[in-house]
Amino acid sequence: MSAINALRDPTPAEPGARVLPLRRGPMVAVLPEGDLERIHAATLEVLEETGVTIGAGTLLARLGSAGADLDGETGRVRFPASLVEDALRHAPRELLLAARDPACDLRVDGTAGWLSPGGRAPTAVDLGSDERRDGALADVAAASRLADAVPQIGFVGPSAAALDVAAGSRSLRELHAQVANTTKHVQLEISAEAASADALVEIARAVAGGDAALRERPAVSAFLPVRSPLALDGLEAAVALAEAGAPCGFVAAPMAGTSAPATLAGALVSSCAEVLAGVVALQLLVPGAPTFFGTRALEVDLGGGHGTPGGPQGPLFQMAWVQLARLVGLPAHLGAFATGSKSSDWQAGMEGGLSATASWMTGPDLLAAAGLRNGGRVFSSIAMLLDAELFDLVRQVPLGFEVDEETLALEVIEEVGPGEHFLGEPHTLRHMREAWTSRYMDKDSWEGWEEAGRPQPPERARARALELLASHEPTPLPAAVEDRIREVIAEHERDHR
Repeated sequence: MSAINALRDPTPAEPGARVLPLRRGPMVAVLPEGDLERIHAATLEVLEETGVTIGAGTLLARLGSAGADLDGETGRVRFPASLVEDALRHAPRELLLAARDPACDLRVDGTAGWLSPGGRAPTAVDLGSDERRDGALADVAAASRLADAVPQIGFVGPSAAALDVAAGSRSLRELHAQVANTTKHVQLEISAEAASADALVEIARAVAGGDAALRERPAVSAFLPVRSPLALDGLEAAVALAEAGAPCGFVAAPMAGTSAPATLAGALVSSCAEVLAGVVALQLLVPGAPTFFGTRALEVDLGGGHGTPGGPQGPLFQMAWVQLARLVGLPAHLGAFATGSKSSDWQAGMEGGLSATASWMTGPDLLAAAGLRNGGRVFSSIAMLLDAELFDLVRQVPLGFEVDEETLALEVIEEVGPGEHFLGEPHTLRHMREAWTSRYMDKDSWEGWEEAGRPQPPERARARALELLASHEPTPLPAAVEDRIREVIAEHERDHR
């Protein structure tokens, strides 16, 4: 039996490091090469023969001029296989996700995976009452502050949707809440509000330090979710951000049996076609634009149009997705920790652990969805901290362990001898501090656990969240940047009353 091809961290994180990566694991392949090629060929056939609809009338003529086949009767856009392959050759293989704090810059180059929270869930769990309610702008700000404080979080994606803000300016105010509460890289989810695209670009420029700075060091990136089968809505905003220099990817949201075929292979084909349609359109309109190849967790419709993740099909879909991303040469963005559980219970731990393990086995570049529960419909700060710890546990595995004279411990084994113990040995004291320890899981005796009131991991995570929110103060935006963002939002709201 061959050993895991563990990759030791070539630059071990210093104490106090602000971001921690998941190093590439053994790159397990769940699809044989022949099956992988068949799925890719089927995807190309869908793009060339079936096509997609693109709700972006102003861009259609440009796509046609660039070689896409426009069908005036059906409104579909088809992409010949040769056009797809040519567009993929021009897409960058690596990304820089820069940050206000350069120590938090992320190099997306295939050697490591980086974690982010959430996915714009419509509801949130209130830290005070532990009750579910509509997401609010305060939830976005709090989640961003927590993510700024937690080193396992590499970049700050969306968390809850700010449903207490008018829809027309919701994306802008959410982005403001994100960038004002972290100095890490920020990633936004593009909504269908194409009217806010120019304002989003202006905010990204303000955060980066200007037009040239955004191109050189993009502190903001974005992704366009693809929810309807073979349909792209919001492409104008993606193109506007990409033209300004912000990396912009596409993320499928497959529900097997509803928005995607019921089989894993079929769901992969339709989802890949949706994402590649976005990637190809972006490359035709903004040649060389940084992009990525993403999917949320696969959900299965068990009836009534209400899908749920979980079971072995989810991790299998994830692992195959990363293989396909490698095949087309794009960074893989993955919705990890997928669970249908409503709370951070045994089910969430089991399903999230299986999903996280699948991630390290295949090596995605960007992992999202820390903190999501109920199939991505609920965001919880408590869940985000627990998922960050799960990420930290899994991230130890690809690093392997040292085998040398010191770690073999022959000298101390000889000195202690049979029937004695190693507790007082200097060797033990040196290395016990290296052991991974949990902040939230119980390691006490039964009696100690009883005495403490039988605390559970979510209770410890809640206490930690409240502690961090009370003590952690992210570096604020420069006053001029803060003023500019407020000005952009005010102008947008005046113009779109």
